[in-house]
Amino acid sequence: MIEAGHYYTLKVKKTVDFGVYLDGNPDEILLPKRYVPDGLKEDDEIQVFVYHDNEGRLIATTDKPLAVVGEVAMLEVADVAPFGAFLKWGIMKDVFIPVSLQERKMRAGEKRLVRLFVDEQTGRVTASEKIDKFLSNYELTVKENEEVDVVFYQKTDIGFKVIVNNKHLGVVHYNEMFKDVDYGERMRGFVKKVRTDNKLDISPGQRGYARVKTDEEKILELLQTSDGYLPYHDKSDAEDIYAFFGMSKKAFKMAIGALYKKRQIELTTTGIRLAAQ
Repeated sequence: MIEAGHYYTLKVKKTVDFGVYLDGNPDEILLPKRYVPDGLKEDDEIQVFVYHDNEGRLIATTDKPLAVVGEVAMLEVADVAPFGAFLKWGIMKDVFIPVSLQERKMRAGEKRLVRLFVDEQTGRVTASEKIDKFLSNYELTVKENEEVDVVFYQKTDIGFKVIVNNKHLGVVHYNEMFKDVDYGERMRGFVKKVRTDNKLDISPGQRGYARVKTDEEKILELLQTSDGYLPYHDKSDAEDIYAFFGMSKKAFKMAIGALYKKRQIELTTTGIRLAAQ
């Protein structure tokens, strides 16, 4: 059964002057003419995003929304009404968030972190700032060393609480942070540890040698475009290293250590240089 708020690959059932009807089994779903690519014909399949139009009918688009049902995202407030607000969704229709699901009063133009869900009473895609009730670590769907999608959610005494894969809560400890992050910022990370109470310790970036290899390549490329020398070393300031290389000081030291062992660079008192070949 087709539900609003998701992507589907649907078959063209028939063509009309104002678009094509897609097989929604059993319903037909209109893809308006403006979204129909040239050459699309009956029995062809096309990937579309499905949502409700203003009359409550399911309708399709090839535009890509900023989030689908089950995801969290920073959405801009388009308009405010006494009963709620409307958030820009990246498609022709805005998504509604009632006052009861707002943490504080919304204002047009600001961005807020919300989760999208299908309201049981209306059947429509709705947004909520009360994200915690949608998150649970009771049954984890991730394991240690697995790469995950993280969204920075709340500051705590020990680190930044993050939303993991739109489903769980984890913590990035402050000593793992190698740059300033903003509320709602999204990045890749990996599960560093699963604690006995199912709490998740998360590290930003890739894990293990895969990350070091990427950093090694970045350093070599920067050396090659800087006449073979860079004024950075293991005593350089961490913020300077991140500003130039985009990596933590720990990752930088691991990478230059690996490059030195391979005899690809030389270490000097003032920086690093490409080794003579």
